[in-house]
Amino acid sequence: MTERRRISILGATGSIGQNTIDLIARDPEAYDVVALTGGRNVARLAHDAARLGAEVAVTAHDDQLPALRDALAGTGVEAAAGEAALIEAARRPADWVMSAIVGAAGLAPGLAALEGGAKLALANKESMVCAGALVMATARASGGSVIPVDSEHSAVFQALLGEDISAVERVVITASGGAFRDWPLEKLAGATPEEAATHPNWDMGQRITIDSASMFNKALELIETREFFGLEPGQIEAVVHPESMIHALVGFCDGGLMAHVGPPDMRHAIGFALHYPERRPVPVERLDLVRLGQLTFRPADEARWPALRLAREVMETGGLAGAVFNAAKERALDAFIERRIGFLEMAAVVERVLERMSAEGGLHLDTVTLDKVRQADDLARRAADEAIG
Repeated sequence: MTERRRISILGATGSIGQNTIDLIARDPEAYDVVALTGGRNVARLAHDAARLGAEVAVTAHDDQLPALRDALAGTGVEAAAGEAALIEAARRPADWVMSAIVGAAGLAPGLAALEGGAKLALANKESMVCAGALVMATARASGGSVIPVDSEHSAVFQALLGEDISAVERVVITASGGAFRDWPLEKLAGATPEEAATHPNWDMGQRITIDSASMFNKALELIETREFFGLEPGQIEAVVHPESMIHALVGFCDGGLMAHVGPPDMRHAIGFALHYPERRPVPVERLDLVRLGQLTFRPADEARWPALRLAREVMETGGLAGAVFNAAKERALDAFIERRIGFLEMAAVVERVLERMSAEGGLHLDTVTLDKVRQADDLARRAADEAIG
């Protein structure tokens, strides 16, 4: 009989967390669920924690603790709330931890899980953008490991299995182009949050869908590619691929390209990370290539999507530039959703914050620590708020 694995899901109520739960609920005898964490959707959090028999359910918001306790009454599942409780839940012994908390808030819990030697399935791209070197160093020091769950980085990871990284010439990350890929450039200034939050291919939350439309999501992924695989910025490319069937391509020194092709279903990347190093069946659509017909590609125009240009500057700068980039992006996104700035102004805000903090000497740092990342995050958010006005 196969030994049951202890697993935790950080960010259980989001789309990645829900897809993870879908997979483990199909094979309940294989897993003991340690911790589930979420935000304000305590009804969903409590429901999943109870049906999976989790040890503890944690909401990030202290004011939601009474509601969570009420929802879990009589289930035997412990309820907790707040940042300290999130860290404690992440530290509980587990074999495998899904890190799917959105934003920079996912960094500290992910590090806590790694410190315990867990295999961390990383869907929180901000962790690598803000502190990639710290994440990988923590994994090495503790005997833990990091497996990418973003579909693009999972694709690169899989393409590199059995390969020598020194033979890699380039990595091509694909982008759907988001809601505005076919809009004329002059129309973008008037785009609304509602229009930006409608994705042509994926069913995602509001913030990540808007990030897809602005390509800030892809910009983060370019930086993440550098941090995960240790490539030079000039080796990393982005192309627009409207069908979203090829998630990434790895080009080798002999001119060959290895592509990862699959339907736009996050359960593939999650399932790969869940079962790695084995491959097991995952309930995703099997491609009918004849019905698909063709795959198309377009240039990722940096005039249309200036976030991509900014990502290259961040990769060249290193240090705390990624943390500043991400924090400024989050505040600019808040302002766009609240209709305080226009769609195109988001990139302008981020660029102003990067320029200001670079001039003040706040980006360059030889050793990145969690405290330094938090300090840079706070300063960048304040600078962004000032830039927004």
